[in-house]
Order: sequence, then structure tokens, then C-alpha cells
Amino acid sequence: MNSQWWRSAAIYQIYPRSFADASGDGIGDLIGIADRLPALADLGVDVVWLSPFMTSPQKDAGYDVADYCDVDPLFGTLDDFDAMLARAHELGLRVLVDLVPNHSSDQHAWFQEALSAAPGSRARNRYMFRDGRGEDGSEPPNNWESVFGGPAWTRITEADGSPGQWYLHLFDTTQPDFDWSSEDVREEFRRILRFWLDRGVDGFRVDVAHGLVKADELPDYTPPEDADSMGGIEPVPYWGQEGVHEVYRDWRRLLETYDGERVLCAEAWMPTVDEIAQWVRRDEMHQAFNFSYVMSDWDPQALHEVIHESLRAFGSVGAPSTWVLSNHDVIRHATRLALGSDFPQGHGIGPASPGQPDPVVGLRRARAATAIMLALPGSAYIYQGEELGLPEVIDLPDDARQDPTWFRMKGERYGRDGCRVPIPWEADRPAYGFNETGSSWLPQPDMWANVARDRQVGDPSSTLELYRTLLRLRRAHDTATQTLEWIEGLPAQTLAFRVGTVTVVANLGADPVALPVGAQVLVASDALDGDAIPTDTTVWLTQA
Repeated sequence: MNSQWWRSAAIYQIYPRSFADASGDGIGDLIGIADRLPALADLGVDVVWLSPFMTSPQKDAGYDVADYCDVDPLFGTLDDFDAMLARAHELGLRVLVDLVPNHSSDQHAWFQEALSAAPGSRARNRYMFRDGRGEDGSEPPNNWESVFGGPAWTRITEADGSPGQWYLHLFDTTQPDFDWSSEDVREEFRRILRFWLDRGVDGFRVDVAHGLVKADELPDYTPPEDADSMGGIEPVPYWGQEGVHEVYRDWRRLLETYDGERVLCAEAWMPTVDEIAQWVRRDEMHQAFNFSYVMSDWDPQALHEVIHESLRAFGSVGAPSTWVLSNHDVIRHATRLALGSDFPQGHGIGPASPGQPDPVVGLRRARAATAIMLALPGSAYIYQGEELGLPEVIDLPDDARQDPTWFRMKGERYGRDGCRVPIPWEADRPAYGFNETGSSWLPQPDMWANVARDRQVGDPSSTLELYRTLLRLRRAHDTATQTLEWIEGLPAQTLAFRVGTVTVVANLGADPVALPVGAQVLVASDALDGDAIPTDTTVWLTQA
């Protein structure tokens, strides 16, 4: 049966090193994940997506892959992965795995071979090696900057000891970019896809899916000062090149040879939803993250526009829209929605940042935003810990930070560590239930005890129970497959729409808004004020 499950799924992102640690070494692992999967089934999600767990030196938390067809010992073994996958399927959960095709680790066997090979050789041509500019080649091939800060080119020393070519790394120096004009690269990734599909995975989240192909001649490009770390004023010669789409058409054809509706989801940081939608045309990927929605302001007009445009753009190519508020690369929305200053993607927030958030306002807005998101037609993504209302951890000590951005920018950007702190399960256990030893690769704040999962279970006012209720009602009323109709005539500070039998009203203003006459409240993101919806509160209604 062709269920097209991916059109309406609720997908839960697991960041393996911070989810659950069975070994006690302070870093999460696959056995820990398997042990905690029943909690996700109980939450009411349909799918889990695992951020990288493949063999890696961990210079960028696993997004620097040295072996795409094995598990890093930090997380366990292939047998552990198979057991985790089987457990997920027993619980009715599908599993997506992260795939990183733009670049590898510099410890990958191919890159090590390329370093000892001659310029122009087959081994070199698998990566973006180029001669330098200037008489002696001492200047980089162009002026591109790394996403993590600093130059995007590093010069190597050739096998004979002489200064050599330069290689491109749009991210860290330890993450050399593949050259996707190489058939070796294309065939290798077909092999990698088959390896995991044969093990039974249900699909892939594709990292930097808008990268891979670079513009011919590698022209100079200087992003504007206010660009976030993955964007810029177009055309950007290393993002969104037309040639990348043929890669995914090829992958789609491969996936369709497998039973069970295997899927591809794109991480494509493009400026508009129309551009993102190019990744989900009918012969390409199945989903693409809606980053325009992630970065939208907490404003009814802004949200109305991005929701309307998303449904239009994705619908125009026959794809579902996706909705997401937090992930491992952005400030958690329980903090982000209360910030008084602009924080571009990837910059992070720390104790010296301007515009520090009010945590009460942040959590209230986060709950209201989630109640909007989980009512929308399409597929929704939940980042581990957001169901507990976790804020960004701002006060991490400098010597605890591990994000490459922090180091390459010499502390000018805090990076993404604050959203990656291991999550709390039980308030009174070591490491708040993350493990039995109390060890934690990033320090957990004392306030984790107040938001631990066991403190929230059964408390109808808790964020966990709000998520459980929203996910249950989402399924019961089938809101993810309905058509959205906007409701007009309410105060300008509201966002209101109807999906099937559910009416959603969100009050984003300072003053209370009266409940519609004759409506029955299904769920509210916070306590109502009699017959009024307070500030920063969303309600789901149905006719009495």
C-alpha cells in the first residue's frame, strides 16, 4: 500500500551524543537510544531521525565522516544499530539517518590517498583541489569564507615537501569538500545509500543538500555582513547550483527500487520557500526543511505570510510543507522567541550576548508556537528536549565549548553548543538520567532538575503533556492532511485558521482576545483567562 507516510509524519530528531548514554562515558550511544525509544512512542511521534553516528574523528560532532558504512565506537557497533532499528520498528517508529555528502573528514581514506597522490590524479579529483593564485600559487584559488569562519581554502604540502595545491572546505579545515563532478563520488554514495537501505532504514536526512555542486570557474564571492552562516545574497556560487538536482534525481530513482516508501529530506538553507521547494519536485526529494518558518519573527503577519507562502510553494510542486521550530543548529525556540536582538543562524548566544531572553516569556511563546506548528498541514519536526520546554543553555563555560565556530571565530560567535547539552530524564538521578555515572560531555545546568521528564509526566500543565496532547489531537483530527483555511475578522494581533474540524486561534499581542462564541476548547498552550485568550497563547477549538 502506498501510504505516503512522510506527508503527515511527526518526526523526532535525536542528537545521539546528547540523548541517552548507556555506557556512562558522558556521550550518548545507540544502546541508550534503544532503551529510551518507548518514551518517544508514548510521546506520539511517528519517526525518529538520528544525527550522525558514523565513524568520525568528531571534529564537528560527527558531521566529519571518516567511514560512511560503519558506526563510530563512541556510539557503539553496527550490531547496536541493527538492534536499535529493530526496536524502533517494533514500536511502530520509522528511522531516518543523517547523510553528509558535501564533505568528508580529512581522515577519510580517500582524502588521505589524495594527499599523497599527484595533482590531477583520480584520487585528487574526488575532492575540490585547485592550484593557488599568484606566481607561486601562494594565494587561495578564490576569496570564499568558511561557514565556520576564516578562509575556505587550505594549502597542502606535497609528498616531496614542496608547497602544493589548495583544497576547499566550506566548513572546518578537517572537512574537505567532495567534487561531485567525479563519477567515483557519485557511485560511492550510491553504494552508501544501498548499505543503509539494505539494513532497513526508512530514509535519509541529507546534510547541506544545497551544496555539493559549485559554480564553474569558482568565482569570488563576498557575503553581506548581515548574512547568516548558511545564506547570502544570491547567486551564491557554492549554494543552490542547478547541477545538484540531478544528484537527487539519481538518488530518488535508487530509493524507488526499495519497498516500504524510503524517503529523502533536504537540509537546504535557501532564502525563499520557492527556492527550497525546488528540492522536492516530484522526481527529487520527498521533504525539505522549511527554514523560512524556523527563522520567522513572533508576529502574526509574518507567520501568516510564511505559512501561506509555504503551503503555496510546496503545494505547487506536489510536496508537503514541513514545519520545524528547533534543531541542533539553531537557538532553541524556548529562548529564541524571547530574544531582544537578532541572532543569525549558527552564531549562538552566550552570557555576554546583547538582548538576553526572559525565560518565562520564551517558554510561553514556545508552547504557543508549537501549538500553531502541530496544527499545520504537512509534516512536523520536533528536536529532542523541546517537548520538555528546554531553553538554550547560555552560561556554558568557555573551556567547555566544543563547536568549531567558537574556535574559528576566536570566541566572537558562541556557536551551537547551547542547544546540544544532554537532555534530562529523571530529576534525582546522576546526569538527570542521561546515564548512571553523572558524566556529561557538555555540562548540564542545575535547572534541568525542574524540567526533567519524570517531573512532567502526568502534570497537565507541563510542556511534555502539552506535546502529548497536541500530537494525540493532531492524529485524531487528522490535521496534517487537511486544507488550511484562514479566518478573517479577528483582532490584528491574532493568527487564526481552520484545518478540518479544528479551529486554531493564537494571540500574539499584549491584550487578551475573546474566545469565539460557541467554541469548545480542545487544548490551550497555557491557562485561559475565563473566556479570553491571554497573550502568547494558542488554542485549538471545535464547535460545541
